[in-house]
Amino acid sequence: MSRDFKNIKAWQYADDLAVSVYSKTKSFPREELYGITSQLRRAVVSVPTNIAEGASREHKREYLHFLYIARGSIAETEYLLYYICHDGSDICKTMNIKNWMS
Repeated sequence: MSRDFKNIKAWQYADDLAVSVYSKTKSFPREELYGITSQLRRAVVSVPTNIAEGASREHKREYLHFLYIARGSIAETEYLLYYICHDGSDICKTMNIKNWMS
């Protein structure tokens, strides 16, 4: 039972978020490229990637497994965005992160 991941609402939202984060992190300080920037990008792109991979699986149990992984990645993304704001960074204001998280 293959699903077209592009029709899954959660994938659509996750894809939009990933594109937005990639775009907005281009303005992060250069010294953060291999730190928080890289980790945030990997976490956020993992969400739609796992939804897409799960959608291709034949069995419901496998599909759910990948959805659980995606849920963990969105939690990681949320924490990283929180962390960026928590340390008083100007990045938080630049990216308007507080509006994303409300």
